[in-house]
Amino acid sequence: MQREYLTFAIAGQDYGVDILSVREIRGWTRETPLPNTAGGVRGVVNLRGQVIPIFDLRIRLNAAATPPTANHVVIIVEARAGVYGLLVDSVSDIVSLDEAELQPVPDTVADAEHGFLTALAARSERMVSLLDLDRLVEARTVAALNAPGSDTETKLLDAA
Repeated sequence: MQREYLTFAIAGQDYGVDILSVREIRGWTRETPLPNTAGGVRGVVNLRGQVIPIFDLRIRLNAAATPPTANHVVIIVEARAGVYGLLVDSVSDIVSLDEAELQPVPDTVADAEHGFLTALAARSERMVSLLDLDRLVEARTVAALNAPGSDTETKLLDAA
């Protein structure tokens, strides 16, 4: 069975997410920072009246924070946790992968901290790490930031 994945780059590494989870791809726009947030949350943006948390995927992948430029991209995704954005360096392409092409993640990286890697796929000269969006971020973080009537939402909508 073939599935399609949106692939993107972060710090020279290739990653992919199920294309059915992607709502849209946007150029970088400045976020509203939030105090005392964890898990790589950069802040929130107002997307057509909806407050969307933006996660810096570099931080979630245990790398240095992204210094965003106009060349960076935000992938808006929808998972069980809710709707949120992923700040990435660039979007590469859409690839179709057969289940037979997927390799398991080695036990050396499949610990609780990296349990969001679901499979690896060798494509030409590169290795693509596939991410499970339902395990990538904590549902309670997204739910709190997406909560209707939250202080964050009110401040953002008032500023728009």
